[in-house]
Parts: sequence; C-alpha cells; structure tokens
Amino acid sequence: MVRIHIATLGCPKNMVDSRHLMENCIMKELAHVDDPAAADVVLVNTCGFIKDATQESISEILKLAKLKGEGWGGKLTVFGCLASRYRDELTKEIPEIDAIFGIGEDERIVEYCLQCGSDPTRQQEEAGMPSQKDLGDAEIPGVGASYAYIKIADGCDKKCTFCVIPSIRGKFRSLPHELIIREAEGFVRTGVKELILVAQDICNYSTGQGDYGLVDLLKELAAIEGDFWIRLLYLYPTEITDDLLDLIAGEDKICKYLDIPLQHSEDRVLKLMGRRGSRKEYVKLIRTIRRRIPGVALRTTFIAGFPSETEEEFLGLVDFIEEARFDRMGVFAYSREEGSPAARLKGQIPEKVKKRRLDEIMKRQAMISLAKNEELVGKRFRALVDELDDTVIICRLASQAPEIDGVVIIEKLEDRGQNSEVKAGDFVDVEIISAYDYDLKGRLVQD
Repeated sequence: MVRIHIATLGCPKNMVDSRHLMENCIMKELAHVDDPAAADVVLVNTCGFIKDATQESISEILKLAKLKGEGWGGKLTVFGCLASRYRDELTKEIPEIDAIFGIGEDERIVEYCLQCGSDPTRQQEEAGMPSQKDLGDAEIPGVGASYAYIKIADGCDKKCTFCVIPSIRGKFRSLPHELIIREAEGFVRTGVKELILVAQDICNYSTGQGDYGLVDLLKELAAIEGDFWIRLLYLYPTEITDDLLDLIAGEDKICKYLDIPLQHSEDRVLKLMGRRGSRKEYVKLIRTIRRRIPGVALRTTFIAGFPSETEEEFLGLVDFIEEARFDRMGVFAYSREEGSPAARLKGQIPEKVKKRRLDEIMKRQAMISLAKNEELVGKRFRALVDELDDTVIICRLASQAPEIDGVVIIEKLEDRGQNSEVKAGDFVDVEIISAYDYDLKGRLVQD
C-alpha cells in the first residue's frame, strides 16, 4: 500500500482542496499517514497569494526536502497556487522536488502517487500497515473536532489590482449545490457542529440554473436536520443583498457573523485597488447590516500602505475604523505581487512606513476589540467547544470564527461535575467573566 502525507499551507480553501485530494487518494486505496517520514509520497499544497505566504510555503518545502538527506526514500511533490505560479522557478531552485502539479490536477496527482511504491527497505513493514478503515484518527485538512470548511466556489472574476488569484485559479465558478449539500449532510452526520462556507466571493454563488443563488443554497443547508451552525466567510461588500440579510436575521442556524473584506475606506485608493463601492456606501452598508441583524458581529480586512496611499488617506482609514468599530479585523501590509497591476503603480510605499501604518491600525483595533469584549462581561451565550485538556476548555461564541478570531477560555475545575462531561464538538452555555484584547474568559453555566 502506498502511503501519502499531505501538508497544507495557506487559507481554508486550500485546506478543502487537500481534503478532497485525500478523499480521492483513499478511494484509490492509498493510505494517509500523519508522519511525513513514514510516507512514500509527501504532497505539499502551497499558497502563493502574498510574499509572506509564498515564503511560508517555500520554507515548508525546504524543511521536508531535508528528509532526503536523512535517508528518506520517498517522493516530494508540490501542488497548489505557488506551484501553478512558479513551476519552473521551483523546479530549478529546489531540485529535491520530484514532481509539480498545478490547480485542479487531482487525478494526475493520484495517478502519480499510485506509481510510487513503498521504499524497498520498508516493504517488510507492509504486513503491519493499518487498513484505511483504521485511519479514522488521521488529521483531515479543513476539519476540526467541531467545524469543517466547505468550499462552494473557486476562482474569481473581480479585478482587484493587488491580487493574483484570478491568474492562478481562473474565472469564478460555482460548485454544484448537490455536492455541497451532500458534503454538508455527511459532516453533520459525523458530529460536526459548524459548517463554514468559503470561496473567493460567496455572494456570487449561482448554479446557472434559474435564479438559484447563495440564499437558496443557505436555505437548503439550514433545512438539514441537526443542531449546527452555518458561518459565511468572504462576502464582497457591494453584492450583499437584502434577501441575504433577511435570511441571516431570521435563520437560527446561520451565525450572525459576516466577514466582509473592505480593503480600504478612501475613494481614491479603492479606485486604484479596482474595488467597487465608496466610503459613503460602506458606512451605509455597515449601518444597514447592524440595523437588520441585531447583535451581528462584523469582520473585515484592510491593506495598509497601498501604492501612493498618502498620510492623509491613511488617517482617513484610521478614522473610518474608529467610526465603524468592527468586532473583528485583520490587516495586511501591502505586498507587491509580481504580475499584478498594482505592482506597476508609482508611489510604492517603503516597508518601514507600511509596518508603522499596520501597527497603528492594529493598536487602534485592539482598543476597540477590548471595549467590545468588556461589554460581554456578565452575559450568557451558547458556545461551541473546540478543544480541551486537563486544565482548560477552549470554546467559541457564534461571533468568533475558528483560527482567525479570539476564543473563550474556561478553567476546567475538577470539582464541577459538568466539566467532566464536556468534550470537543459540544455546545455549552457560558457566562463571560472577564475580557482581554481579543479573547474572553468564561465559566460553564447550567439552567
């Protein structure tokens, strides 16, 4: 039996791609192992979105390449965004790579793996290899004890000048809703309590069959029997409809949480970015969402130091952040990506200035986040347990997405009988007892 190991870098969408590849491999009787040194083929799913992600992917490839110098006789295989973007460069600079595949080449990858038999020095171990039925505890990309990412579309038709995703992943294309529903039903049956929908832009979801769109998909997902949450990530601001807001407001299974990457607030910079909308429209959108979905948590992303961003425009962004008071926020220093239109713009900002601006924004947001968290002290919420050990329980509110937002930390006191019954994937009732910049401290409560 050929053994594979998949290492995944980058965003949740990459995790979903790795999970689907793993499923395809298992269907072909390939065995997944968590230890790369025990694999016949190591597959690295790379990210090439910005420089930091590119460097992280390269570092992971180089780390795994060292296995060859330690006597490992397997094949090092690279695929995904970075592999699509810099195939020739990777082949030249890292000769330890045995094979490179691009986006959407799962069938070729599986066929390649099937041809890579076990290292002869380990063939005698094959008799002791577990069957794939025994590998239920293997780590599955994009699936935690409590949540699972579901990709509903791929590619992008937007023309953001800072982004290379369209050139890597192609035009926007929705996945068949039957497949999405089937995958969701499978997760719910296995005990997953949070389904997280991801795509470059989920607002554009459409099957091309009549008027079936995101709202229709969400209604089908919410109709699945079971007790679970649905979370929406990456909504393009100018394409959020009244119908969508009404559904989120009225459907208990959908988290009152919207991730809306705005990227900037100032009109001239937005135009240079190729982004639709304006500061005035964004302010109106935020007010509309908060009015129509009471208690909603808003998350966004901004880019600091975009080419030619003036100090006045940066301060305008800071003022906008102070005015909007987002519940969650991420900030990136502008990354000059080769092949992107923005890379050719005049007025590239020095790295030192970009870092200062990023730090200033995050300092302001930390204060906003702390103030918002302090408002939750003394209140009770339903929470989802992600993990626990002998000392603490880590859980999240519906207003906290996994991996990117804060958590609720609960001290696990052995003299409380309820603690011993809690496990990852459980819904629990918590009371918030103290607040930090991003995390919360709570206690379990019983009615």
